[in-house]
Amino acid sequence: MNVSQVSHFTLSAYFDIGLLKYLVFLIIMCVYIVIISSNVLLIVVICVNSSLHEPMYMFLCSLFVNELYGSTSLFPFLLVQILSDVHTVSVPLCFLQIFCIYMYVNVEFYNLAVMSYDRYLAICHPLHYNTQMSFDMVVKLIALSWCLPLVVVMVMISLNASSKLCGNIIDRVFCNNYYVAVLSCSSATASNLYGLVYTFSVLFILAALILYTYVKILQVCFSGSKQTQQKAISTCTPHLVSLLNFSFGSFFAVLQSRFDMSRVPNVLRIILSLYFVTCQPLLNPLLYGLKLSKIQITCKKLFFGQK
Repeated sequence: MNVSQVSHFTLSAYFDIGLLKYLVFLIIMCVYIVIISSNVLLIVVICVNSSLHEPMYMFLCSLFVNELYGSTSLFPFLLVQILSDVHTVSVPLCFLQIFCIYMYVNVEFYNLAVMSYDRYLAICHPLHYNTQMSFDMVVKLIALSWCLPLVVVMVMISLNASSKLCGNIIDRVFCNNYYVAVLSCSSATASNLYGLVYTFSVLFILAALILYTYVKILQVCFSGSKQTQQKAISTCTPHLVSLLNFSFGSFFAVLQSRFDMSRVPNVLRIILSLYFVTCQPLLNPLLYGLKLSKIQITCKKLFFGQK
């Protein structure tokens, strides 16, 4: 049986919860509304206020756009599936969702790496910051953080979409590339090799870059003045928390794909599998909106007319 003969996938992780599904639907709907509202709010605040047209806030704007993109690739789908009695998804829609979610994850990681580099330049090389982080450089970095994942994910999808399938059961509440690859009749060597090469050649380099920048930032914090320490802490804390949260969520997503989690309660497995696509878009606007004083001041001016 090949892809053309498989018209749909069945998502087997859903189970009957009776009338509670309406409560779950309401909770997820509220979370989605909060995500959309908070991210759109901060994008608008950054765009309309000229004082926020700085590299750090432009990178933040790219991050918030990605949160909207990632959450929209999942939440409407979940809301439909929760109320449905039959949990199936067509093959094209499934591959589209895989593309969107994997694109979101990659863009998120690239954005966080770029933001780490930006903070490194601002704190460790403040005299050269304006020349090295020019407007052209900001545009190039943002374009790179979106275009490179686009190419990478398209290649990954094409490898799996051309494979012959011997089943259509996905043990998840949304489409997952690894579980589709497992359904392949033939060996998924090409897809696995591509993933390994990409992980070790690109993602590890980005992880090393992030680690290096924060080691240098910490050195400046411990050796600099109190004012330098306060500035570094105020701008880096939200980014560091966001990075750790995203790494935590991604780790559990990979862990569930590669290891037998049958002994873990089904509800907990579902929550952990959704963590990185739900908590990150919800957490980032709260982190940056509450922690960065410039955004706080701009929001107060915009909504309350405070100076």
